[in-house]
Amino acid sequence: MKQQTLAMAADQGEGFEVHRRATRRDVFLSTMEPLVPWSALCAVIEPHYPKAGKGRPPVGLERMLRMYFVQHWFNLADEACEEALLDSTALRRFVGIDLGRERVPDGTTLLKFRRLLEQHDLGASLFAQVNQTLRDRGLKVGTGTIVDATIIGAPSSTKNARKARDPDMHQTRKGQQWYFGMKLHIGVDSRTGLVHSAAVTAANVHDKHLLADLLHGEERRVYGDSAYASQKALIRAHAPRAKDFTNQRIRKGGEVDEAERSRNRNKSRIRARVEHVFAVVKRLWGFSKVRYRGLDKNANRSFVALGLANLYLSRPRVPA
Repeated sequence: MKQQTLAMAADQGEGFEVHRRATRRDVFLSTMEPLVPWSALCAVIEPHYPKAGKGRPPVGLERMLRMYFVQHWFNLADEACEEALLDSTALRRFVGIDLGRERVPDGTTLLKFRRLLEQHDLGASLFAQVNQTLRDRGLKVGTGTIVDATIIGAPSSTKNARKARDPDMHQTRKGQQWYFGMKLHIGVDSRTGLVHSAAVTAANVHDKHLLADLLHGEERRVYGDSAYASQKALIRAHAPRAKDFTNQRIRKGGEVDEAERSRNRNKSRIRARVEHVFAVVKRLWGFSKVRYRGLDKNANRSFVALGLANLYLSRPRVPA
């Protein structure tokens, strides 16, 4: 047990900040602390993490994972995450840094950690481990799946070092507006509202082409918006017992079919649960625009963000 320094005691407000109250950041971090299965997630990364030997010893794995999650939760660049830890006592308490004894891991160290996860495709492994942990806690995958996709924007400007846009990103039209970026496809359990499968493509890939990748095969019902209409054969091939509850197009022969519109409205009461996931990932986590070039790096970030979103969304229903 390390002896506590004066800096750490000050950070914890022991006798120094008599009138301090908990902020929303404090509440959020204290909520997530028991929900995250730290030991299980560290076990996923540990075989690939540098071992102590000659030279400078590596920063503790759990500490780097905590810093990495802070980067996701508050949508911070590598150096901005370092500065946030220097500035915020709440973040330092969460990561476990005592400025009286040690430095905050710098942005380059966080960059190397992130690249380690990308190199070994550990984002998908962390997502899978989170889902396994939630199943162990009693949140089983049900027999209904909601499929949907959302566009994550990317810079369309060519004013950069390469004088070109990201070749992995593409443009697509939604309604009357054009978007440039990638597309995040997810399959969500209709009972729990948690993501059980995901895929990342360029934005110009139609939603229906990833439908098979988002089904686990044991579904009895499949929900989706009208982008997945007329896919009964594909659903039957990958989920033989599933019924098609995707929204159907309501204009037939130039006229609106009011009966079909009413059925779509009833289906959407369940289908709308998928939007809760996108609200967390894009609004709460700030992942509405890509931070990196290339699909692989952004796919890694997507899987980690979805895993963290599952933990956050499950908080009222599972014991920490």
